[in-house]
Amino acid sequence: MSGFSTWITSVWCGCIIAAVSAPAVAQDDSRLLRDRAADQRPALLVLGTAHFDNPGLDVVNTKVDDVLAPARQTEIHEVVEQLASYRPTHIAVEWPIKKQAALDARYRDYREGKYQLGRGEEEQIGLKLAARLHLARVYAVDWNEDSPGNDEDYDWVAYGQAHGQKAQVAALLDPKGVTGIVPLGAQTIGKWLLQLNRSETLAASHRNYFDWAAIGDAEHQPGANWVGQWYARNLRIFTNLVRAAARPEDRMLVVYGQGHAYLLRQFATESGAFRVVDVDDVLKDK
Repeated sequence: MSGFSTWITSVWCGCIIAAVSAPAVAQDDSRLLRDRAADQRPALLVLGTAHFDNPGLDVVNTKVDDVLAPARQTEIHEVVEQLASYRPTHIAVEWPIKKQAALDARYRDYREGKYQLGRGEEEQIGLKLAARLHLARVYAVDWNEDSPGNDEDYDWVAYGQAHGQKAQVAALLDPKGVTGIVPLGAQTIGKWLLQLNRSETLAASHRNYFDWAAIGDAEHQPGANWVGQWYARNLRIFTNLVRAAARPEDRMLVVYGQGHAYLLRQFATESGAFRVVDVDDVLKDK
């Protein structure tokens, strides 16, 4: 038996013995998520969005026109005002958790009139709304660092192209075929965000990952490795959210890339950590 198997078996058996031998031990806290009663769960609203500043770093990217244009600024103002009605006590954005100090400095400078907001949604929605509500901080909760192993273990594009799956890779990288993408076009940002966060759109977006996971063969599965790392990244993000907002009265708003929204909502619901609020309960079709 491997060392890990021995360890996990001993831990599992130990848990059973403890449960059988000490039934009278009362739980005096709810530190485990599974123990949270419904009335102990903070509220969580996940607002999925394409990246306003077009960084071009996603597998498939959506083009967003200039959100600093006057008409778009008016639309963003309307979105911010509607989100303010949710009364978030915490706002989390897609910013590396290790760089919280830099986000704190940017937020402070913005509130003091020393910084002009950039195009990113973490600023146009996150910082703008936090200042509107006089919140002390905007929370950096992202993690996106190197994965265990070698880069080629995760490079499903290169592997598929070199091992008879060029057509599948091309189809998966074609923006016209990827499901769950909603172009901004001429509609308002508010209507666009509503479409991006509808349950059927989030499910369609998430469905792509199963095709990405299928790139590989019986021995080498870089697609599955890559998707597994995607799940791991989102679990880290979710855990950062849990640590940031733990009181029943907390109300967390998460402003994140739309591809993350399905899993963050799933983890929040299945864990019992949060009461999940739907975007269409807050944003209105204007």
